[in-house]
Amino acid sequence: MTKKTLVFGASLNPSRYSNFAIGRLLAHGHEVVAYGIKKGSVADVKIDDELLKYDHIDTVTLYLNPSRQSAYYDYLVSLSPKRIIFNPGTENPELYQILEANNIGYEVACTLVLLSTNQY
Repeated sequence: MTKKTLVFGASLNPSRYSNFAIGRLLAHGHEVVAYGIKKGSVADVKIDDELLKYDHIDTVTLYLNPSRQSAYYDYLVSLSPKRIIFNPGTENPELYQILEANNIGYEVACTLVLLSTNQY
């Protein structure tokens, strides 16, 4: 089952986990859109540097330090994803509460591990 995923905090740097996640998500058959601070593309996925209103997002996988997340709380909630994955280093109890209040699920997990163990 394909899950349209927004990689939030996507990087053009091939050594970054967000970059690697784009390729792994595609390899597992998921539709991928991406947001980052620099425009470009990774594995034929365009990285947008503007906050777009993506439709039908199942999962947002976060690759953004918690200290920088608060500016995006309203935006993330507005997408109404089924879940947000907090990858290592992105854990944020304040955002967990906001998601709970808006009936949005979340997981504190690693997208790459979830994919490799067929738990995505």
